[in-house]
Amino acid sequence: MNPQENTLNIRAVEGYLEKNLSGFKGPLSAEKFDVGQSNPTYLLRTPDQSFVLRRKPAGVLLKSAHAVDREFRVQSALADSKVPVPEMYLLCEDDAVIGSAFYVMEYREGRSFVDPTMDGVDKATRTGIMDEMNRVLAELHMVDIEAVGLSDFGPPGNYFERQISRWTQQYRATQTEQIGDMDLLISRLDHELPQDDGQRTLVHGDYRIDNLLFQQDGTDCVAVLDWELSTIGHPYADLAAVIMQWQLPPGKEGRGLAGVDREALGLPSDAAFVADYCKRCGRKEIEHFGFYLAFNFFRMAGILQGVYKRSLDGNASDPVRAQKFGAYVPIFAKHGLAALDSQ
Repeated sequence: MNPQENTLNIRAVEGYLEKNLSGFKGPLSAEKFDVGQSNPTYLLRTPDQSFVLRRKPAGVLLKSAHAVDREFRVQSALADSKVPVPEMYLLCEDDAVIGSAFYVMEYREGRSFVDPTMDGVDKATRTGIMDEMNRVLAELHMVDIEAVGLSDFGPPGNYFERQISRWTQQYRATQTEQIGDMDLLISRLDHELPQDDGQRTLVHGDYRIDNLLFQQDGTDCVAVLDWELSTIGHPYADLAAVIMQWQLPPGKEGRGLAGVDREALGLPSDAAFVADYCKRCGRKEIEHFGFYLAFNFFRMAGILQGVYKRSLDGNASDPVRAQKFGAYVPIFAKHGLAALDSQ
């Protein structure tokens, strides 16, 4: 992780932690991570401890977006599960403290991979990390949502119908130009929606390798991060999100596996990853997978459009990077249409 320039009111945070976090003792320093386009994320340090703070961004925000309270709740609920999450310390919903809601959690040491090719890692380790990524995803979808107190974490009904409606609204609210392929993709997703099969699980909403931390010298996952889009929904949305990411070009921008010789690197094919997941969860072959893939391209296009709009409004966490995202929206829309045609 490479911290960027700090923009946090350190003294306000320090004063709040002194009053509300047992055992806290300053002085406090803070550095902003270069991750977290949506919710700015900071490394907090004292002479004795390190923490992580995630906050809502400044400025006017879309309704239900940047829900740090939901991130805090879901990770708290998973504390004793087989899904690795940092310990949650406190949630502050008083905007008066630093200008927006935030939460503070445990800082866990680990290595992250921006690119799923994992440059510099040996073949056996790549294979192990990908298998661990698959295992954790299966464990996530097998969490007993009633037992952990999350049965009300998302509304009932057809998850994909609900999400398409929500992200269409979000996209329209941040739209800066008309994109024909995006309009067509929205229309086709509405018309090609599969019948609801009744599956209802906890979903992460943005499950990909760069939102996971792994052991420094091993393959075990030590933390799943960035739970802003988590809800109760359909497990195939998370699974297809992994495969969607792999359709993109490799490297820091695309973060995908398109054109990569996966076998040579010890990486699974799309089909092998899906098959391993289904075996772990006791699920049969997945029908209409092209729809679930298209849905993820659509939702990511909506997310990128929102980040791009915030850059124009001056509210982006990383303005320079966010400015580039507008050009990706039509590309993701085109990928989504291709996924629907592949069914």
